[in-house]
Amino acid sequence: MRILLVEDDELVAEVLVKDLAAQNYAIDVAADGQAGWELVDAFTYDLILLDVNLPKLDGITLCRRLRSQGLLIPILLLTSHNSSCDKVMGLDAGADDYVTKPFDLDELLARIRALLRRGSSTLPPILEWGDLCLDPSTCEVTYNSEAIHLTPKEYGLLELFLRYSSRVFTRNAILEHLWSFEELPGEETVTAHIKGLRRKLKAAGLSQDPIETVYGIGYRLKPLATQQPKSKSKASKKPKQLPPDIEQQAIETAINVWQRVQEKFTNRVAVIEQATTAIMKNDLDESLRQQAQEEAHKLAGSLGMFDFDKGSHLAQEMEQLFEAKMPLNLKQRERLAELVAAMHQELERAITQHNPQLLRIEN
Repeated sequence: MRILLVEDDELVAEVLVKDLAAQNYAIDVAADGQAGWELVDAFTYDLILLDVNLPKLDGITLCRRLRSQGLLIPILLLTSHNSSCDKVMGLDAGADDYVTKPFDLDELLARIRALLRRGSSTLPPILEWGDLCLDPSTCEVTYNSEAIHLTPKEYGLLELFLRYSSRVFTRNAILEHLWSFEELPGEETVTAHIKGLRRKLKAAGLSQDPIETVYGIGYRLKPLATQQPKSKSKASKKPKQLPPDIEQQAIETAINVWQRVQEKFTNRVAVIEQATTAIMKNDLDESLRQQAQEEAHKLAGSLGMFDFDKGSHLAQEMEQLFEAKMPLNLKQRERLAELVAAMHQELERAITQHNPQLLRIEN
């Protein structure tokens, strides 16, 4: 499945790309609404993750534009605003669902799966072809309850055929669904992955090839009419666990990401502190106010992605104060200064803690 992520906060985008790629989704990223519009115009997507506050073209306007063109792609809004008015505005613009930053990754993935199922009529949560089962929630593939280990692209191929069982896919259509535009290979790559998938399914014990070649066109899921009735009894599924080397690699990746984002956090707080100092001196210009508001907004989302809920809430309150009518009164100024001091403490605690588990490593 191919997803477009339209998100201007590079820290949030980086974490989401990592987590979504781990679920075997192909991800394209746009840093502003106009770039998102151009990508949708050029490529085919199964779902769009759309931030509301975007430069050049905001998320609500982009959503309305997509719907006005008759595009029915499922759209999931990412918003840091939790008011009913903002949610209603997004849904009225044509969005199918929304999550509020900072969001829980498991909930986001569940909502993505639900929207993809909705776009595929009424498919059950577990996709099946006889005794061959694919569980999108765990990315597990089994045959007769025995696990089949597939590469991400092989998994994506199988999910594509199971999810759209009556559709014939050309090689070009498969490329558009499973590869991002930055890594788009030639059509011969599809043939190679199809062969690899067939070989692994046969080795797992499937007596029939579930993938049918439609000569001159492409591939589709073979009808199941000749399959034997499924066995009623199945062994209970064991919890999925990562091998030690894969788990260690995930932890090392998490540490590297955390080291890179520390500087981003510090720079964003510095802009906010600069604007706060200017407010105290009655010397805040509009450009700096907007910049501080934007940095507070991004800080709220990115800190939330790393499970620093306290810091995220502090940043949200800062954003609200920078949105307020200027100049701020004495009470508001004092509160803003308190928030900046608290944020410095929270950021120092986060850096000292240096916990790689902040990246929500999934086991």
